[in-house]
Amino acid sequence: MMTKEFATRIQATSQTGIEDLIPDPDDVTISFAGGLPDEHLFPQAELATSFQRVLLKGTDNPLQYHNAKGYLPLRTYLQQMMAAEGTTVTLEQILLTQGAQQGLDLVAKLLLNKHDKVAIEAPTYIGGLAAFSAYEPDYLEIPMQADGLDVDLLEQLLTTNTIKFLYTVPNFQNPTGFVMSLAKRKKLIALAKKYHFIILEDDPYRHLRFAGEDLPALQALDNSGHVISLGSFSKILAPGLRLGWLVATPDLLTEIRLLKDGSDLETPAIIQQAVTDYLVHNDFQAHWQKLQQDYREHRDWMSAALTKYLPSGYQFSHPEGGFFLWLMGPNNVNLEHLLREKIAPENHVLFVPSTNLYARKNVCNCARLSYAGATHEQIDRGIQLICAALTPELEFSK
Repeated sequence: MMTKEFATRIQATSQTGIEDLIPDPDDVTISFAGGLPDEHLFPQAELATSFQRVLLKGTDNPLQYHNAKGYLPLRTYLQQMMAAEGTTVTLEQILLTQGAQQGLDLVAKLLLNKHDKVAIEAPTYIGGLAAFSAYEPDYLEIPMQADGLDVDLLEQLLTTNTIKFLYTVPNFQNPTGFVMSLAKRKKLIALAKKYHFIILEDDPYRHLRFAGEDLPALQALDNSGHVISLGSFSKILAPGLRLGWLVATPDLLTEIRLLKDGSDLETPAIIQQAVTDYLVHNDFQAHWQKLQQDYREHRDWMSAALTKYLPSGYQFSHPEGGFFLWLMGPNNVNLEHLLREKIAPENHVLFVPSTNLYARKNVCNCARLSYAGATHEQIDRGIQLICAALTPELEFSK
C-alpha cells in the first residue's frame, strides 16, 4: 500500500482507538466498551408501523431527494421540545444530521485550520477526538472535576491562548458521568463572550437523567450566539436510525448546511419522516421514563458488582444519568496494557482505557465502563473478571 500518498491527518485519526468500540459480535465477549443502548428498549414494532405508514401512505415523498436542512415537521417538533425545556430557538437554527457524530465533524470542518487550538475536557469522548483530529488542531486539555471541567484553569489558559472552540459534554459527561454545575455553565458562557470562542455543546444524554435536578442547557443560557449544540436520537430511540440535530445561529448554520451539502446532500428523508410519524403517534416522554428506569437499574447493578469485587486502591463514579461509569486506579497501573495483554484476549471482556480518552494519551490508570447495553448477568460476570485481573496488576506495579 502506498501510504506515502495518504494525507497527514491519517497519522492522528489512525490512533484514536474508536475502531475498538464495537467489535464483531461473538458468543463469548462481554463488552463495556461501546456506548450501546439496551436493544430490548428499542420500540421496534412502533417504528415498523411508522416506516410502513410513511412508505405506503406518506404524502411528503420519502424516497425523493430533499434539502439538507431536514424535514420541517421534525424540526418543528424539536423546536417545541427545546422550548419546553427552556431553550428558545427558531426553525432556521435547526439542522438535522446523521447522528450527533456528523455534527462534530461539520463543526470541526467549519472552524478548524491546522494547528488551531481547541479546548477539550480531559478525559473526553473518544468520538470527539476522532472527529477533530482529522483537521489537525492543537489541543488544550482541561481537567474534569466532579462538577464539570475546571473553568478556573480554562480562564487562566485563555489569557495566553486563543481557541476556536471548546468542546463539552455537560450532562453525564462521556466518559466520567459527571454533570457540569449551573455556576460553571454560567461562567463558561461568560468566558466565551469575553474571549470570543464557540462552545460546542454535545448533549446526547440530557433525557437520560434518573436522579438529581435538570439543569438548563448551555444553549438556553446563551444570548449572544456563542453556543452550537448537538442532540441525538441514538441514545433515546435507536442508534441505527443515525439521526441527530445541530442548533446554531442562522449565519453559522448556513455555512454548516453548505458543508453538509458537500458531504452527503441530506440526512435520509425516509428516516426523518418515519421518526416524525413515531413521535406523533406515540408517547415519547413515557418512552424516556422507561429508559431512565432501565439505565438506573443497570448503573446500580454495575455499581454493586464493583463494590463487591473491586480491589483496594480503585474508585469509581456514581452518575445520576447517562451510560458510563469512570473507573480510577492507582497511578502506577496501566489499564490499557492489562486490557490488551490479559483482560481482552484471556477473559474476553472489553472496556475503553483512558489512554484513548486524552489527546496526549498520557493517563493510563483509568477506564470507561458502559453499563447501558449489557445484561445484569453480563455486568456481574464481566466486572468479576476485570476485578480479578486488577489485583495481580496492582501487586505487580508496586
